[in-house]
Amino acid sequence: MSTRILYIEDNLLNMRLVRKILMSMGYTMLEAVDGNSGLQMAAQELPNLILVDINLPDIDGLEVVKRLKEDTTLASIPAVALTSNAMHGDRDRCLAAGFDGYLAKPVARVELKNALEHFLKPDSTRMAV
Repeated sequence: MSTRILYIEDNLLNMRLVRKILMSMGYTMLEAVDGNSGLQMAAQELPNLILVDINLPDIDGLEVVKRLKEDTTLASIPAVALTSNAMHGDRDRCLAAGFDGYLAKPVARVELKNALEHFLKPDSTRMAV
C-alpha cells in the first residue's frame, strides 16, 4: 500500500498544486475541504501524515489538530500546518497548538518533499520543522 497523505484544505487551487506534487512523488493524497470532514476522514482512513490549512470554513486548523491529538487512535499521526499564516509568531502558535511541523504557503516543492521525508521516516526521532 502506498503512503497516504490527508490534506485538509478549502482552496481548490492549493489542493490541486499539492496533489500534483504528492502524486509526482508517488504518494496517495486523500482530500477534505473542511475541518470536520477532515477529522472524519482521518478516523476512517488512518493516513500516514496529515497536512492541515489553518483557515478553514468550519473549524480552524488549530482546533483540528487539537482534536487529532486528543484522539488516541490519531494522535501519533504526524500533522503539519500548511498555511498562508506566515506572520511573526504563527509558526510558534501552530507548534504550541500541537502541530508536528509548519510550512508556509506558497510551499516550494523541495520544502514539502523534505518535510514529508522527515515525518514519514521510520524510527524517526522527530523534531518540528
